[in-house]
Amino acid sequence: MSLYQIDPAHTHAQFKVRHMMVSNVKGDFDKVTGTVEYDDANPGASKINVTVDVNSISTREPQRDADLKSASFFDVEKFPTITFVSTGVVKSGEDSFEVVGDLTIHGVTKTVDLEVADVTPEMKDPFGFFRRGASAKTTILRSDFGLKYNAVLETGGVVIGDEVHITIDVEFTRKA
Repeated sequence: MSLYQIDPAHTHAQFKVRHMMVSNVKGDFDKVTGTVEYDDANPGASKINVTVDVNSISTREPQRDADLKSASFFDVEKFPTITFVSTGVVKSGEDSFEVVGDLTIHGVTKTVDLEVADVTPEMKDPFGFFRRGASAKTTILRSDFGLKYNAVLETGGVVIGDEVHITIDVEFTRKA
């Protein structure tokens, strides 16, 4: 079993949600930390623990970011982090895994499945660390996590979609 630290400078958590039923709004969280315990010989024994700083949200629109941090959405004063703790890992391909875990957003914890792909072989960097990388994706309903604010459009439909697509590109390191 190897213990890796998530490299926040090379890790990105992005989301995409429908806006006014016509386009997608994308955003990301700039501060992602955590650990990955990975066992090449027994991937099922692997564990992932991730923390996202909700204050690091960026949609490239300051007013929207402020709204998302407010009590109408994430309520960062009460719920400053999003966490994911794996409960099961199953190898699903040569460099892919199905990872099941508990995702906590806005104080609500739900079980989610992550499709993890492009898990790279370990390589040694010039600074004496061993590195690996991977990509993960899932889709959640924001209403399942108590993020229910919305408005009905005059033409039908709603301002903000319920389905949120999440992608995570992660790089993690361990000391040599």
